[in-house]
Amino acid sequence: MIPRLVLAAPFALIASLAAADVTGTYTAQGRNPDGSAYSGAAELVQEDGFVSIRWTIGGQTYTGQGPLNGDVVTIDWGSSAPLVYVIMPDGELHGTWADGTALDKLIPR
Repeated sequence: MIPRLVLAAPFALIASLAAADVTGTYTAQGRNPDGSAYSGAAELVQEDGFVSIRWTIGGQTYTGQGPLNGDVVTIDWGSSAPLVYVIMPDGELHGTWADGTALDKLIPR
């Protein structure tokens, strides 16, 4: 017989990931598809399982939105491929865009 605590632990982790609220301001750091670095800021708002984001990078503003599914946020921002973030245990969001050739990291402020 498997102890109930062992069975409950993975479900508690899943519930905590689903309950993660990413609303807030972040420092954005990333790499473009050509390898050049960029930095800026991002504001995220989470509501009813969807996340809206506004990045300010190099004086330009970009916006997008998409669903939160567990610890994965998929953002449609008008490009041919979405930006896909994974919510890390420390609250950072690590993402990839441009079909995986570019990276983005959001660090909570």
